[in-house]
Amino acid sequence: MSAGAELPVIEKGALFERLALGRAAGVTVVTPNKRLSKALMLEFDAFQIGKALSVWEAPDILPFGAFVQRLYEDGLYADLSAELPMLLSPAQEKEVWKQVVGGSGLLAVEGAAAKCRDAWNLANLWRIRPGAGNQDTEAFARWLTHYKKKTENDLDTPRLPDALQRFLPELKRPKLVVAYTFDILPPQTKDFLDALGTEIAFCRPDPRSATVSRAAFDSAKHEIEAAAQWARARLEAGGKRIGVVVPSLQEDRKEVARIFSRVMRPGGGKAPMPFNISIGIPLERYPVVALALSVLRVSQEEIPFEEASRLVRSPFIGGAETELGARMRLEPRLREKLGASVVLPKLIAAAGQTPLLRARLEKLYALRETGLFSQKTPAEWARHFSSVLEAAGFPGERALDSDEFQTQAKWHEALGELSRLDRISKEMSFSQVFQTLRRICADTLFQPETPDTPIQVLGLLESAGVEFDHLWVTGLTDEAWPLKSSPNPFLPLAQQRKAGIPEASAETSLALDRRITDGWKQAAGEVVFSHFTKEEDRDVLPSPLIADLPEKAVQIPAFSKLGDVIFASRKTETLQDRVAPAVREKQVRGGTRVLSDQAACPFRAFARHRLHAEELEEPAEGLDASKRGKLVHLLMQNVWDELKDSTALQGDLSPAIERAAAAAVKEMAVEGRFAELERKRLARLGHEWFEKVEKQRPPFSVVSTEEKRPIVFSGVTFDARIDRMDRLESGGHAIVDYKTGGGNVTAKRWQGERPDEPQLPLYAVSAKEEITAVVFARFRPGDMRFVGLSRDDKALPKVPKAKDGWQPLLRDWKKEAERLGQSFAEGEAGVDPKKDLITCRYCGLETLCRVYEKINVLAEEEIEEW
Repeated sequence: MSAGAELPVIEKGALFERLALGRAAGVTVVTPNKRLSKALMLEFDAFQIGKALSVWEAPDILPFGAFVQRLYEDGLYADLSAELPMLLSPAQEKEVWKQVVGGSGLLAVEGAAAKCRDAWNLANLWRIRPGAGNQDTEAFARWLTHYKKKTENDLDTPRLPDALQRFLPELKRPKLVVAYTFDILPPQTKDFLDALGTEIAFCRPDPRSATVSRAAFDSAKHEIEAAAQWARARLEAGGKRIGVVVPSLQEDRKEVARIFSRVMRPGGGKAPMPFNISIGIPLERYPVVALALSVLRVSQEEIPFEEASRLVRSPFIGGAETELGARMRLEPRLREKLGASVVLPKLIAAAGQTPLLRARLEKLYALRETGLFSQKTPAEWARHFSSVLEAAGFPGERALDSDEFQTQAKWHEALGELSRLDRISKEMSFSQVFQTLRRICADTLFQPETPDTPIQVLGLLESAGVEFDHLWVTGLTDEAWPLKSSPNPFLPLAQQRKAGIPEASAETSLALDRRITDGWKQAAGEVVFSHFTKEEDRDVLPSPLIADLPEKAVQIPAFSKLGDVIFASRKTETLQDRVAPAVREKQVRGGTRVLSDQAACPFRAFARHRLHAEELEEPAEGLDASKRGKLVHLLMQNVWDELKDSTALQGDLSPAIERAAAAAVKEMAVEGRFAELERKRLARLGHEWFEKVEKQRPPFSVVSTEEKRPIVFSGVTFDARIDRMDRLESGGHAIVDYKTGGGNVTAKRWQGERPDEPQLPLYAVSAKEEITAVVFARFRPGDMRFVGLSRDDKALPKVPKAKDGWQPLLRDWKKEAERLGQSFAEGEAGVDPKKDLITCRYCGLETLCRVYEKINVLAEEEIEEW
């Protein structure tokens, strides 16, 4: 029913006068939501301050649901405690619905249970009888029967107003109840107010004359930036109540917060911001709670490496401040030692250089035996979880700030909610109870309490009924406003429409949104409606509810961004810094990779091999490409250490290959199910390689495998490791380099200045042996072959001779090797990638060299790779 149709109306001024008389006047104001209660409370405070008062009695203003629950609690502490059923908490209600829906064999239990809970609330609120209609409504009716049976001795929130009515005469009720800004009174709410037996009145905001305008922006981001700048301008002009409505606030909260923070305080800092965002975020996303959940999880099961990394670096675990530096240094080492998934014993073993952290983890391990496989009640699990967190030193040794302290308190409430599930749940395994606790944290939207702020950023429906000095409503496109109808699928659609539920049909939704729009037009002295005109490449139209308003540019002062302020105060000094100090060491670690990096980009070689800068590794599930390549190297080394030369290729190679594969897997310490898979993979590769390549060659002998030897260029010694060297029947030696990756392997990568793959040319020109062929051994299933160059075309199968002669080629390679060695030795370190961004693609040092400031990414043309 339309609110206020049958209720006497009281003006807001008269309401405040009666509230000013204090609790003795017996006036209670109920609102549709908590935000409206808080806003009305602030208005009343301003009213009292305007009367030059410094102290007054707090008025009784609260949401309708809280008012009903307060009456229930009054009954519990009175003589009615024996007659009133126990009220289920929201978490208990959700768990019961989950049990009911889960028992039907449905797969999407969580979503269906949440929809059922909403349907049950709507059914009670709007007096709808669940039942026939379609398969969904019939399923809900069956589930509801089970739900009622499970809760026959309890009471839930949807039924609370109805159940409380018969006890109202025995409860202490206010003399006057004022329903403030109830645009629509659902039947259950009206019935409860009628049953109170006290005076009931209706109140709505006083109509105000306002200047209303409409503005358009080319993108949603520019629209929010403009609204933030406008809010700051109104604040600096003396505005005390400034509202900004964002329809997509729940989805875009993070981006909205970032824009407002940057506009309000460009320099950042910890001081409170002058704005508040009405919608909280799930409790599980707060760092304090995320750490607590990670500690509980790792105490019982494996976790992803990213989660283990956050745990090690978290300030909320014991010893974090004392071992801060050591734990930061530990994290890169963990990336090398651990895989994509981490279990507690391996984490303990890797944490040896951080004794305090290791001690905390060992305490967790000692506790895991008390709860690893056992079933416990939720309350027992909650106590166990508290013990686990205490063993981990949660919440750390430093004092928590206000936000962290409030978040920790909310976490304790979540554990309390878990404990209360004892009433409706049986014993649970760790996996079941952990998922339940995580769901409680995910369903709990939380925002730490902050001082009252002049700027409120609100969602669409939260802003209804709230008054401001200045109001800006963003995002009013034809797709966002009016809202689309969204009837509940578990209630008969015809009954929802007949009851008048606004979301049940396009007509009732439009009518409600039109009333909300009219309310916005009177909610402040200045009202701005805005929309964006482009979404990617698509044109967007304004909402039909504001299309009749004339479009007008909003005057917004330009506020400088922090980057602009810093840039404006710059003192520029240009310095060509391409040359580092010359290399003093006679021997440099890094092998031929040093000169490979020097060829690709001088700065890369300087950063990696002199500054020792490396990109952090990303742990992979199983073996990454590098480790698989090492396995192939070990396989070939083991085989040729046994066979020695090509005469052994005439017999059965299977035993030698199988032994070599098993030894390679063992040496690389491959464990678990991957060990057997890798052994079989290596054996397959080995058989194919020897059958299709090695057996087709002229006679040869293997001189060395994986041989380390020094090479010298421009007076600097580099460590080298030659995969393999063969003595050829045609004379001379061949250098073989194994290639297992999927890249394009070709001899062109050795040619010209700054060759892409200088490794083999470096070996060839520095070897004491006579080198007559250099080849890649391409290990690719289905395409096994040698790729390279030789002195003559008979040395190796399908390996051509050098086009311009072998000796000229060696001279060119020698000249380029000396040039690369000299440039490195002299400190040449300019940011000069050979192929621009193609060279930078897998470098990992972009944030150090800032190459993207030098190269226009958008204008970069793709260069064909060999």
